[in-house]
Amino acid sequence: MIDFIASEALTPADEARYLQAYLPLVNKVVRQLAYQASSVMDKEDMEQIALMGLLTSLRRYGHPDEQFGAFAVQRVRGAVLDELRQLDWRPRRLRQKTHKLNDAIRELSRKLGHPPTFEDLKLHLSITAEEYQEYLLLDCARSLESLDDLLGNDIYTGALDSRPLEDEMIVSRTLRSALVSLDEREQFILTLYYQHEMSLKEIALVLDLTEARVCQLNKKIAQKIQSFFDK
Repeated sequence: MIDFIASEALTPADEARYLQAYLPLVNKVVRQLAYQASSVMDKEDMEQIALMGLLTSLRRYGHPDEQFGAFAVQRVRGAVLDELRQLDWRPRRLRQKTHKLNDAIRELSRKLGHPPTFEDLKLHLSITAEEYQEYLLLDCARSLESLDDLLGNDIYTGALDSRPLEDEMIVSRTLRSALVSLDEREQFILTLYYQHEMSLKEIALVLDLTEARVCQLNKKIAQKIQSFFDK
């Protein structure tokens, strides 16, 4: 499939006007991803990266229409997440703790025959509730990265991608099958996160759940969708 080519190049004045017009989109993405970046990137730096993602989107797309917002938000999110990956935003101490908890969860799951609760892990590792919450948020961040990789390039951008048409159709069919397999609450969470660009804290308030529980649900969603691509 041929890459999208804008029918009319944007002037510097056009770019400045559209950047200002779509600034709320940038602010939403920054607010949504802030929990992942606070340890390695301040808000101003994240905003600059997001703005560059928006500018790149404008230059590729051309003059915005009603579909531009959906196109741009994925690329703005992608620009921020790419920078976070390069910075290795999980501090070494937290990475080591996460590996230790993952090992414990696998071991206890084998012994118990089901995923361990916090109380099980507390007895096994003597971890605090705060440490467990920290682990869940980190685990959630990885799940969200996985979801972004699976969904970000396929939901809104089919006509602008350069994949062969046959491959694109296969990916699209697989993704639709995966999304249909989700239950109503899981689909609602994706809608809140990707279409309404709500933060995890906001989603937790809407669903009357804890952020940790929303994180667990996000991980389950990512695993369900990934399983369709692994078949």
